[in-house]
Amino acid sequence: MKASVIISTYNAKEWLEKVLWGYNVQTTQDFEIIIADDGSREDTKELIDAMREQMQVPIIHLWHEDLGYRRQEILNVAIPKANTDYIIMTDGDCIPRKDFVQVHLEQAEKGRFLSGGYCKLTMKTSKAITKKDIENGNAFQVKWLKSIDKLDFSQTLKLGVRGFWKNVLDKITPTTPSFNNCNSSGYKADMIAINGYDERMKYGGPDREFGERLENYGVKGKQIRYKAICLHLDHSRGYKTPESLVANLAIRKEVRDKKIKWTPYGIVKD
Repeated sequence: MKASVIISTYNAKEWLEKVLWGYNVQTTQDFEIIIADDGSREDTKELIDAMREQMQVPIIHLWHEDLGYRRQEILNVAIPKANTDYIIMTDGDCIPRKDFVQVHLEQAEKGRFLSGGYCKLTMKTSKAITKKDIENGNAFQVKWLKSIDKLDFSQTLKLGVRGFWKNVLDKITPTTPSFNNCNSSGYKADMIAINGYDERMKYGGPDREFGERLENYGVKGKQIRYKAICLHLDHSRGYKTPESLVANLAIRKEVRDKKIKWTPYGIVKD
């Protein structure tokens, strides 16, 4: 195996199933899947057990008790468990295009982390996508998606760009390559070196902070926004609070100002 795909999830069985269908039709099968489960109900485990029988790649399911939003904690369990040197981070609401894993492996580069793109879908489109649509590629066709519901210009461009123009757009985009848990990757050794995610952080920027510490460590972001694509299924965010956003911004400011690399609130607790 050449990569470990870490998928975070929480009580989103319907979406997770669609995501796993996407990983079952990848152009390469040289990877494992690690599901970092932030305390989902038993039906998620039942789905994963059933999907193991259908999948071409191995699935590891890591679970901890539901004590509120603790996604960073289960991700810190998942990173050391990876059986490969390279980790692709994504979420259980992001369906990968068929070339998703292959692009990450082809673009992997020492001293860099990769920042991929994602296309936000409406709830109507998210619900409409079937296993067949994922397998035959309809779910990634602009014309098909627009036949279901609206698709804005940014999402249309990401899905519609071809060949040489992917490189052009990745070079000229004003968007800074940041670590986003929908679609990013890097070397396991670098993630261990910064001690993983800061477990003090709740929803609203913990992956960005993770990337900022990677940058401070000397691992720079590389844009693959138009090369590696996933579909972001719609959902509510009941765990999003003004308090968590303010606290996270303060942590990120300190990381940037003091060039912090290692968090004492990560995989290894000081």
